[in-house]
Amino acid sequence: MNLTTILNNRYSVKEFDATKKISEADFQQVKDVLRLSPSSVNLQPWHFLIADTAAGKERIAKGTQGFFHFNTPKVLDASHVIVIAARTNADDAYMNSILEQEDKDGRFAAQQFKDQMHGGRMLFADIHKYDLKDLPHWMEK
Repeated sequence: MNLTTILNNRYSVKEFDATKKISEADFQQVKDVLRLSPSSVNLQPWHFLIADTAAGKERIAKGTQGFFHFNTPKVLDASHVIVIAARTNADDAYMNSILEQEDKDGRFAAQQFKDQMHGGRMLFADIHKYDLKDLPHWMEK
C-alpha cells in the first residue's frame, strides 16, 4: 500500500454500499494507524470508538439527529464507523498515568530518564495551560 498514492486519489464519500464490508485484515491496518497516531509529548489524548455492527452504528447515528440528519444514512450504511473522543484536559492524574504506563512498558532505562520525560511533558503542558492558554487546542494536535 502506498499512502501517498492513496491520499492523492482520495475523495469524500457521500454514500456507502451497505452490502460491502471492509475486510478484517484491511480494517486491522486502520486500527494500527489509529493506535500509532503521534501526539505532542506522547499525550495520546484520545480514544477511538469503532462500530461495525448495526446496533453500534445505530447508537452512533443518534448523534446525527436534528441539523445533521443528512449524515444518518452514511453512519448506518458504512462498513465501519469511527468516533474520535478527544480529551480536553491533562490533569496531574492523567499525566502520571501516562508516565506510569510508559515505565511499566520499559520505556525508561533509569529513573533519571523517567524524571526527565515527566519534567519535559509538564513543561510543554504548562506552557499551553498557563502562558498560551490553549491547552485543549494543543491537545488536539
